[in-house]
Amino acid sequence: MDIAKTPKAAARTLPWPGCDASGVLSRSYPRGKKIGQHVHREAQLLFSAQGVMQVTTPKGRWLVPPQRAVWLPPRVEHAVDALADIEMRTLLVDPRRLAMHPEAPRLDREFVVTVGPLLRETVLAAFSKAPSRRPLGLLLDLALFELAEAEDPTTFMPMPVDARARRVAELVLADPALQRPLEDLAREAGASLRTVTRLFPAETDLTFKEWRQRARILAGLQALSGGRTTVKQVTALLGYSSVAAFGHAFRQIMGTAPSSVIPRSGSAPTGHQKARVGLRSAATTNDG
Repeated sequence: MDIAKTPKAAARTLPWPGCDASGVLSRSYPRGKKIGQHVHREAQLLFSAQGVMQVTTPKGRWLVPPQRAVWLPPRVEHAVDALADIEMRTLLVDPRRLAMHPEAPRLDREFVVTVGPLLRETVLAAFSKAPSRRPLGLLLDLALFELAEAEDPTTFMPMPVDARARRVAELVLADPALQRPLEDLAREAGASLRTVTRLFPAETDLTFKEWRQRARILAGLQALSGGRTTVKQVTALLGYSSVAAFGHAFRQIMGTAPSSVIPRSGSAPTGHQKARVGLRSAATTNDG
């Protein structure tokens, strides 16, 4: 069984009934669904078992393909965009449970993780039909240990804080294929070339050249993950000289070939379903 096919509803009981709001959440969303900025009381491990979503926080944007997940501490403002039909699976961790966990100091910020074999099986067990054999509280604790070791920044698009550099970033993201000189972008943003060149590494840990390259590759990842565009088409759309050049740049950042992120035919889920399980099974929450 894969994560996308796990059961979507089951009873859950945690060690402290009535005070621990941890649980699991399953939703299906169609391509184009937008969930605006909002916060949750609980921390979340948010990922897409099928399809690609974009998660945005004040720090930047993450593309979340299958086998990646975003960790969001409690009350972090975020928005979610479904870039393809997605099967979302979420682990929710009560702030009190998180505060008592040995890895809590390393989980106080948002970041992307790779869903490796152990984390994958932990999530599968959390959505199992047999909760009596898989105590949810212990599974959540195990997942938190795994998160602390699984950070993977490759699909993160950090955004500058300075208004001028942020404007340059927004101009690039609006059209990643448009290779305008940085001097022109800086002028439109009301800054000098020298200022923008200094601000990008200071605020994103990437030079502008590195930042723009990542923006192009993540745009390619987004297009390919939708299953409607070929590698050759994406190569042309992003302005690369050849499929080989695009493939080389893609592998440098993503660690895999562009063809590996194209979904198999017929694998995309359909419909819009949701179910929340946990101590507060009757409660309602914001999406995402």
